[in-house]
Amino acid sequence: MHNPLMTLRRTTLDGRSGGRVLRDVDVAAALAVCAQDPVGSVLASTRLEHAATAGLRSAGGQLWGFARDGVLVAVCWAGANLVPVVPEGAPQALDALDAFAALGRTAGRRCSSIVGPADVVLALWSRLRPVWPAAREVRDDQPSMVIDHDPLIAPDPQVRRSRPEEYDVVLPACIRMFTEEVGYSPASGPGGPYELRVRSLVAQGRSFVRIERADPGTPDARTQRVVFKAELGAVGGGVAQVQGVWVPPDRRGEGLSEPGMAAVVAATRRDVAPVVSLYANGYNTRALAAYRAVGFRRVGTYATVLF
Repeated sequence: MHNPLMTLRRTTLDGRSGGRVLRDVDVAAALAVCAQDPVGSVLASTRLEHAATAGLRSAGGQLWGFARDGVLVAVCWAGANLVPVVPEGAPQALDALDAFAALGRTAGRRCSSIVGPADVVLALWSRLRPVWPAAREVRDDQPSMVIDHDPLIAPDPQVRRSRPEEYDVVLPACIRMFTEEVGYSPASGPGGPYELRVRSLVAQGRSFVRIERADPGTPDARTQRVVFKAELGAVGGGVAQVQGVWVPPDRRGEGLSEPGMAAVVAATRRDVAPVVSLYANGYNTRALAAYRAVGFRRVGTYATVLF
């Protein structure tokens, strides 16, 4: 049987302890660290699985690591988001956080958020807060939920994967969701990073929508619009994380979310990964109740520091 610890030792860090920027040769060891908590580390493992085939440069960020006696015990993905992965019970966990904070102080803030399991994220932020610019918001209670079985309710048959030719219909819904959730528009024009991200998710089959036409007889009867959407924002380690769940305000309360999410879960478990995860703000009791109705259960807590 494959032993991840042996992989860690074969991809040696020269017997050293401490933190440093890792290289392509270290990616397999980093993925073994992530495998200790697949749900908590999915935002990092999705990048690392890409790096395993195309290299870290192509993955769009740096990989930081902390080793003890030459064995990698914690990692941190430093890209558009800063994603620390310090498995529970990891040796010298506090030293790992100190090392990642030192690397973060040297590099300066380049990320738009720090995100991941709450205890690790908040501990890392407490070390970076004195030297990094102030956070715009700290969301410290975001229930982390998973489902690893068929949904408990019938999927909405009208929820399906977006098609590339529907990009111009999908993009406005994505922008509205992001603006509502984060507080500012991510749009930067054709070819911008957010626009490219949405286009990529559609092309990869990771964008799910229910699209309807306006009511017949109205001036915009031929107009299409999204009335439910969700994306698989991260896929790695056998886990697919759902992000961007949204129903337009005028259609909320119609029961679109639960069967819509059931459709996303069923398709994802069939075609992408056996475990589907998500995280949501603790105050969003309506959304959390909808996820529980589908069959999600809470397994932990995420936190997000927004800049």
